[in-house]
Amino acid sequence: MGPTETERCIESLLAVFQRYAGKEGDSKTLSKKEFKTFMDTELGSFTKNQKDPGVVDRMMKKLDMNNDGQLDFSEFLNLIGGLAQACHEHMASAPAPPKRH
Repeated sequence: MGPTETERCIESLLAVFQRYAGKEGDSKTLSKKEFKTFMDTELGSFTKNQKDPGVVDRMMKKLDMNNDGQLDFSEFLNLIGGLAQACHEHMASAPAPPKRH
């Protein structure tokens, strides 16, 4: 039996993190430049719609809990969790489609 849907999602998150981490050194963390590349590539619709060019830098600073200038996988997951929560709240607040009789 293959991996479950949840296991595949976890594998995907790990693969995405690894794709961007380590291009500038430590493969266990995202540098500021790697994080910006991740945001522009994977979440481009978010970054392209920002009027404030410093939003990605502020996000990095907020996510970097230990203030080492890098995002480890745990810090990266805070971003993913926050985005998932925002999407969930948006979907939950959307009006229900009309019922068909």
